[in-house]
Amino acid sequence: MKKSILFVLLFLFFTQIVSAADQIIINSEDWRDVYSTMLYGSLTGTAVNFLVSDKHSTLILNAIPKGTSVQAISSNKLPFIVGYKSILENNGYVAEETFYDNFNLELANLLDVKNFIIVDDSYGYNAVSVAPYAVVSDSYVLFADRNNIREIDSFLSGRTVDKLLMYGNVDRQVRDILARYNPEIINKEGDRFANNIEIAKKYMEIGPAKQVILTNGEFIEKEIMSGVEPVIFIGANNVPDQVRDYIQSTDIEIGVLVGNELVGTATYIRRNVGISVFVKFAQGARDALDMFYLPVYTLNMEVESIKYNRATNQLEVNIRNTEEQAVYFKGTYSLKAAGLEQTVGDIDPIFLDGNELKTVVYDVEPIPEGKITADVYIIYGESKGSMEKVIDTTMDIEVVEILDKCEISLNNLVYNKRKGIFYIEVENIAEVDCYIDVELVDLLIDGVRQSFSAEEILHLEANQKKKQKVNLKLEEEDIENNNAIKVKAYYGERKDSLVKILESEFELVFTGIDYLFYSLLLVILILIFLVIWKRRKAKKKEKGF
Repeated sequence: MKKSILFVLLFLFFTQIVSAADQIIINSEDWRDVYSTMLYGSLTGTAVNFLVSDKHSTLILNAIPKGTSVQAISSNKLPFIVGYKSILENNGYVAEETFYDNFNLELANLLDVKNFIIVDDSYGYNAVSVAPYAVVSDSYVLFADRNNIREIDSFLSGRTVDKLLMYGNVDRQVRDILARYNPEIINKEGDRFANNIEIAKKYMEIGPAKQVILTNGEFIEKEIMSGVEPVIFIGANNVPDQVRDYIQSTDIEIGVLVGNELVGTATYIRRNVGISVFVKFAQGARDALDMFYLPVYTLNMEVESIKYNRATNQLEVNIRNTEEQAVYFKGTYSLKAAGLEQTVGDIDPIFLDGNELKTVVYDVEPIPEGKITADVYIIYGESKGSMEKVIDTTMDIEVVEILDKCEISLNNLVYNKRKGIFYIEVENIAEVDCYIDVELVDLLIDGVRQSFSAEEILHLEANQKKKQKVNLKLEEEDIENNNAIKVKAYYGERKDSLVKILESEFELVFTGIDYLFYSLLLVILILIFLVIWKRRKAKKKEKGF
């Protein structure tokens, strides 16, 4: 009973501390702390600012009148500035300072809300996407993953939960543990643009808006967190078709672009989508446009070479992913030679794994002698529907004349559950050496369609068989969802130009008993038994038995 009274008193005390201030300033280098406090401010109607550097701790005060009651909320772990309260007081403010370890949950405890949104903090853009809806639906955003889900579940168990929304990719453990709350789930194949459109629709159901914020979800800013209008994601260099189609299907008339990083994309929207676009800049020293940047996945790919193979009348495009994050891409190549033009390209998106080199081949009409150039236009992104980045360049085309005699067969596929490895038997049925890169296509993993490549390119001598490995740990749910496995093999005589493709489909078959594993296990058990037996025998001897 005493503990309950103490908890209530502490709750009222900290609520009074935070809400009594005219202004909150967030002193933390962690974007999750900034996001949680900004959302807290929007839900409680409290003005909130955030620091973006140690120097900013005094510069930010230019926009706050002297004598204002300021509450600094500082991180115990990662503050920008230590002793911020004294700095505020020395500059003429009535100041208090509160310290938190876990802003997200500690601020949640100060709110009387019954609606919650679950996101994984690995995907900062998902938090940005749901922020306006969270405000208008009186919901608080909780960051949950496999590491803290027990703590999140414990928190929710002590609250009345009317609605729970899971947004974007979340860990399987999070979904399983929170399933008892019967959550609504928004996750369109892990596509952040499709998910963003769905949450914008939910916002519009509460309050139809003709003005929206245009952003890429890579930073936190006051207007984004205010809930005044929904957020619509646009790409770094490109507007995905689904975004364009959604805007055109609504009554949206105005897009407010925050900052100037995406001016080119916003210009495309103004010209081709038909809405007015305004760019929001800083309005002076007393009203700065502060943006807190989030961690982002780096996407980048390069066209290493383009070759015209005169022996096959094919265009060979070598494309390399220079980052660890896998991408999907679609290319268009306009060839020019001797006054003639022809265009080839991709109908469907192509998967390119992290740090992978892939050769894409197109049949072309015979090209006469002379200089050949190609206008290259490639869109790419982290999923099939979120191709937001662009390569737009012109390249000279190298001419080669090579007949590739490599031929292979895909014989079988088995999966080792204990090791989490697929083994695909590949056979070289040609009289020349072959190189093979195997890919598993569109597996349904944790509810999202994904492709996976082998880590290394396989080398096979003439008439040789080998097993190509693809590392992938499947849970029981994944096994049930993938009874058939599609395999695509890129192969050829040249390791850097795998110009041939072979596709096949196999039933998911498991390896037989792992005799080595169980033999080692048996040996360990015998050794343990012998140790225990010897100890018991020694004790009996000591007692004189």
